[in-house]
Amino acid sequence: MTDTTEISEIARIRQVLAEHARLPGGVDGIDEDTDLYQAGMTSLASVSVMLALEETFGVEFPDRLLRKPTFASIRAIRAALAEAAGESA
Repeated sequence: MTDTTEISEIARIRQVLAEHARLPGGVDGIDEDTDLYQAGMTSLASVSVMLALEETFGVEFPDRLLRKPTFASIRAIRAALAEAAGESA
């Protein structure tokens, strides 16, 4: 079962993606496991996504997470955000 915190987090990630990922088809057809790079996100756009995620969620991604797989899907982004938030605490 999905709780409201999880839904809110996913909605916020989707909003960041809609504003910064420059996906040709938008985020409507994107599920948690869709490969964002195959959906059209470029490496340059992923940098914009990363910066927007840091600002939106109040975290800083550690250097070891600054790699392509971290931003490859909503599920991967959620895991990275949880890890970054844990280190910030």
